[in-house]
Amino acid sequence: MTVTATKRAATGTLTGLALGDALGFPAEFDDVPSILAKCGPWREMPLPRPAIVTDDTQMTLALGRALRTALERGPLTPESLEGPLREEFVAWYRSPENNRAPGNTCLRACSLLADRDRAWQDASQVGSKGCGANMRVAPLGLVPGLGDEQRAGAAQFQAALTHGHPTALAASDLTAHAVRLLAEGAEPSGLVGLLRSYAYDNRTRYHEAWLGDLWTRTQDPSPEHFIARGWDECLEILRRLQDAVRTVSAETDPCLATGEGWIAEEALATGLLCFLLFVDEPLTALRRAACTSGDSDSIACLTGAFAGALLGADAWPAEWAERIEYRQELTALGQLWDTPASAG
Repeated sequence: MTVTATKRAATGTLTGLALGDALGFPAEFDDVPSILAKCGPWREMPLPRPAIVTDDTQMTLALGRALRTALERGPLTPESLEGPLREEFVAWYRSPENNRAPGNTCLRACSLLADRDRAWQDASQVGSKGCGANMRVAPLGLVPGLGDEQRAGAAQFQAALTHGHPTALAASDLTAHAVRLLAEGAEPSGLVGLLRSYAYDNRTRYHEAWLGDLWTRTQDPSPEHFIARGWDECLEILRRLQDAVRTVSAETDPCLATGEGWIAEEALATGLLCFLLFVDEPLTALRRAACTSGDSDSIACLTGAFAGALLGADAWPAEWAERIEYRQELTALGQLWDTPASAG
């Protein structure tokens, strides 16, 4: 399958991600009753004015810019991506706009990445599997012309620069794969099964070219043992997700079924759950994701990415899309990756 330019999946994904981020931002640290008291019925949640995003969108753009820079220089490799991505992450860390309650893991790792003489593996926080690893990975599901090995390796690599826990790597790989499948037109009803098969197939595959000796920073006896720990946790949450899709009421907090989303595998699963509950109603999916007891902005940004990948740019009403923060840059990257000529 190939991504069709007509639906503009890349533009739809990035717009949906940012809209979910902005919708969930005011609700991030509230429980559901507090959100309802502040916003009214969840199915009618308005997009805030102004539609300000968080570090989720900021770091997605950082990855997108780094990918654009790397690909302008030739094929995507660990060597071509490391420099631009490191620069973008450090620039985000130092930016005055980095004031949206960013995660401590990203802050700590990016401060260490600023030392150019430090191996990135020594900056990686190998004990952290926070959702910061995969909230930003969607661009790797959208860039045309990448092979499966490049996409998977780069998805894990971008996570590992900050979050070195194997579950963060596996969840990021799965998130990018889900975006790619949906952009290519995969049937949503079969998506969880496809992700589980992908996890089984990759369970002991350590991308050494991309990750180097990262695994030696842990107590694991081998790289295969290291990465299998991450895939096994993702397989467990995917089993819970498969059950939840069949049994959960749309009126209950999705976090009760698949977790609050502060950690990578739960953010993936709960974001997918909200998307799958309302496949044909993207705004309702975003609102359900934003009205949750957990990491509402990250859950909603992933939900928006999945919905936008499947439905394309027209999924989002112009009145919302036109006033999202960073609109111009989101649109520019989307147009770049929606253009077949950009494949290489």
